[in-house]
Amino acid sequence: MCGTSDAEEGSPNEQREPRDEQAQFSALLEDSAEDLYEHAPCGYLSTLLDGRIAKVNTTLLDWLGYEHDDLVGRRHFSDLLTVGGRLYHETHFAPLLMMQGEVSGIALELKAADGSRLPVLVTSTVKTGSDGQPLLIRTTLFDARERRAYETELLRARKEADLERDRLKRLNATLQKTLLPPTLANVPGLDVAAYYHIASVDEVGGDFYDLFPLADGTWGLFLGDVCGKGAAAAALTSLARYTLRAAAVYDPDPATVLANLNTVLNHEYNGNDPRFCTVIFGLLTPDTDRDGFRITLASGGHPPALLMRADGTADELPTPGGQLIGVLSDAHIATTTVHLAPGDTLLLHTDGLTEAHTATGGEDRYGDDALLDFCRALAPTTASDTTDAVRGLLDTFGTGVDDDTAVLAVHVPVPVIEEQQ
Repeated sequence: MCGTSDAEEGSPNEQREPRDEQAQFSALLEDSAEDLYEHAPCGYLSTLLDGRIAKVNTTLLDWLGYEHDDLVGRRHFSDLLTVGGRLYHETHFAPLLMMQGEVSGIALELKAADGSRLPVLVTSTVKTGSDGQPLLIRTTLFDARERRAYETELLRARKEADLERDRLKRLNATLQKTLLPPTLANVPGLDVAAYYHIASVDEVGGDFYDLFPLADGTWGLFLGDVCGKGAAAAALTSLARYTLRAAAVYDPDPATVLANLNTVLNHEYNGNDPRFCTVIFGLLTPDTDRDGFRITLASGGHPPALLMRADGTADELPTPGGQLIGVLSDAHIATTTVHLAPGDTLLLHTDGLTEAHTATGGEDRYGDDALLDFCRALAPTTASDTTDAVRGLLDTFGTGVDDDTAVLAVHVPVPVIEEQQ
């Protein structure tokens, strides 16, 4: 005997669900077009070609606090705009609408009956007859209060960010100045010049230098570069500067000075965030046996100094094997001693100069060989001419200089009598 199973007939719930959906669709179809127009989630407005309001929906009336008879046949669309909006409507909106037949997404402000303002996005189209002639203008208005609030908050946040950025720039600039000596010591019989190039005003760099008097007619000088940027680098720079000065007063031997700095940094930063720096320290002493100065340089992983001689030659002063300061508990310190004769100029620099990207772009770096050729072209020169030349060189790199650069130059002037001869 043939029959229909329960599964084929379906459960009462399964039969009820299609009926409920059908009822919902039927209810939607019962909405009249007029009701949809009047209570749409946006404002609708129809005007004659001269802008006089011919039709307006309930939604827009509720937004503005007007009655139907307050607007229809009595007011123009431009009457609902603020003074600035009315001017824009007359000079831009309306002429563009007549020219194109449609204007979309224009931000304007409506003036409500109580004087308050309502930001809206306006889209207007021109309705034409069968002969192509314009008949009326249909306008749709979307409530933009939430969008305006979002934009206002975004502008406020941006303004605060700009103010914070400016404050940070001033703070960084002030902090940077405190990390550099205001003036270099005056050394009788020696001309000195220094230059500091800031790669970014947003971050404090870690380059430092100094020249200061020690006992018995000697002077100490140093130039260094700490790892990283920002507040941590600034703290390390400050510690390195004052440690070098204090160590030099206690024992001015250059190798001993750097060894003391290495001990301090290795002890201070031996945790999960190790910090280190490269430093070159020099001890200047007037040469009593011959004119000029005697200088002993000690290097802890720093680029070699360059000596530009009075005879027009230039060479590096190598200090091979010098290790980074602060990494190892017993770092090797390399030293060299040289005589600075009248007319000679010694240049110390950080690697921001040699690691700068050249103007040709790409990954090409300026390099040590190019800097040596640059110094050979300068020699013989003076301290101020050297720093001025380096400043001009850095300017040619533009944004290719992505790290701070410090240079320190010392020059033994030629006696006036020798220059006259």
